[in-house]
Amino acid sequence: MTTEVMAGSESFSHQEGPSGVLVLHGFTGNPASLRSIADRCAQAGYSVELPRLPGHGTSVEDMATTTWADWSRTAEETYDALAERCDQVAVVGLSMGGGLAAFVAENRPGVAGCVFINPLVKPPPAELLDGLNQLLDAGVESFESIGSDIKKEGAVEASYNATPLVPAKSLFEGIAVVHDYLARITAPSLLISSREDHVVTSDNGDDVVDLVSGPVERVWLEDSYHVATMDNDQELVESLTLDFLSRVFS
Repeated sequence: MTTEVMAGSESFSHQEGPSGVLVLHGFTGNPASLRSIADRCAQAGYSVELPRLPGHGTSVEDMATTTWADWSRTAEETYDALAERCDQVAVVGLSMGGGLAAFVAENRPGVAGCVFINPLVKPPPAELLDGLNQLLDAGVESFESIGSDIKKEGAVEASYNATPLVPAKSLFEGIAVVHDYLARITAPSLLISSREDHVVTSDNGDDVVDLVSGPVERVWLEDSYHVATMDNDQELVESLTLDFLSRVFS
């Protein structure tokens, strides 16, 4: 399905230095939620790719035709293209983008470092999956939006106003495999976790700490919800990320 891309939701690409950064957005979101951090990476002299994942930044109907296979393939192909022109590449991901960053790091051992921002890396409890399947069996196509979980007054994420169920099921199936292979990640990681997150539970971050083989540095945010890249701690998230990148690329 071909649908017009929402203004501000376009992919972002910047070609410059020998060090590259792949930036990945979340489920039902789009590149706008990470554009600022991508710009900061570009200003720091890095080559940057922030792809618009298939079905995102257009319409819920468009997204309903896509699955984890589409998003993970885009993440992997974009990483490979960046790695072809850069000496070293790090991955940065928010929410599902964090799960995709983990997927890339599990399958591309050359990843220089990972920045996980409130990442989704484990499937939900069985009872939630059972409920999802019951809704699908009943012919329900979507449920309420999970987007724009932001504490900062006036800040709004340009995410979808509904969550399509078939893509959500495929997301959880894909994330279950990512979770099984977290130990494959040997690169150093920066984990940024919001104390209060209404979308992704904190045990996702706990599993990054417990299961990833490489060193993990965890920083807690005290004044942001799930979309921390647009929230009160945005500057802290960006400065932490740039500091981490300067260290892994040195």
